[in-house]
Amino acid sequence: MEIRGHHLSIPVLQGGMGVGVSLGGLAGAVAACGGMGTISTADAGYQEPDFPTDPAGANLRALRREIGRAKELARGAGMVAVNAMVATRQFADAVRTAVAAGVDAVVCGAGLPLELPALTQGKTAIAPIVSSPRAARLLLKTWDRKYQTTADFLVLEGSRAGGHLGFGEEALKEGTCPSLEDLLPGVLAETAPYAEKYGHPIPVFPAGGIWSGADMARLTRLGAAGVQLATRFIATWECDASQGYKDVLLEAGEEDLAIIHSPVGMPGRAVRTPLIRRLEAGERLEPQWCAQCMQGCRPSEIPFCITHALIQAVKGNREEGLFFSGASVGLLDRMCSVRELMEELTREWRALA
Repeated sequence: MEIRGHHLSIPVLQGGMGVGVSLGGLAGAVAACGGMGTISTADAGYQEPDFPTDPAGANLRALRREIGRAKELARGAGMVAVNAMVATRQFADAVRTAVAAGVDAVVCGAGLPLELPALTQGKTAIAPIVSSPRAARLLLKTWDRKYQTTADFLVLEGSRAGGHLGFGEEALKEGTCPSLEDLLPGVLAETAPYAEKYGHPIPVFPAGGIWSGADMARLTRLGAAGVQLATRFIATWECDASQGYKDVLLEAGEEDLAIIHSPVGMPGRAVRTPLIRRLEAGERLEPQWCAQCMQGCRPSEIPFCITHALIQAVKGNREEGLFFSGASVGLLDRMCSVRELMEELTREWRALA
């Protein structure tokens, strides 16, 4: 599969996971196998010595370094992407920094990246994360009308994904959201006229709760180009999170997951750790410091600081950490290498496709 001059020998995208869960180590390993590895731009510099005093500078410096690290590990194979959250204050700067550092693709979620083509100026592949045909329609129409361009691919994220979700909180809790199989035909229909107009395919990669090559085969038979996985990549040796983080996910089952209301302003799926239980009990965990990470965040009002919680999670702090997870976490039962995982997925997919 070709995406803007880059070849994916395996149509598997590794979803971006912040803070610090998917950096250059994981992204580079996935790309080296022929897939698309993704670095999360969210507080990428959390380990930098000056992060407490200059989080913005630390994040951009670390992002450049992690892209270089991933590209070196990839050795020209696959693609290296970044996932940039529209809701963050550093969204535009992170995208510009990633493009200047030579990233192969920019994938955007947690909001509608209506201005993304202006930030990348045609220098890299661009892709939105959408959760409905309506969102796909709005973005594709806007990019076509305003910038005379279109997406290079789309990620269709369903309701079983981890992290921030593009569905209503009540529908998520009640399990009434449409399935990927329900959503995919509508999104494919929205991409078709723009693929024809701009003379190149717009591959769609479903995401959210996808686990196996069998899942991949089922969705590719319905017209998907491939799939995106995130949670399953956590239990790889190359994942950039601590082993303590990985152990929390390895020990969790689907019954241990909760839908939370994130300070980002969207619902999210996470493991029900002590932090979540305290929030569910109505406790407010007053932020002790502000990284100025999210647009519209009011530290005096939010129930907890998501930056602090995600940093504590990636370090393996079970008491204070926020551990995002997809709904299939109960199937996560062993550590493996990225190459072993990619080979397993490919073998199963090709046997059933």
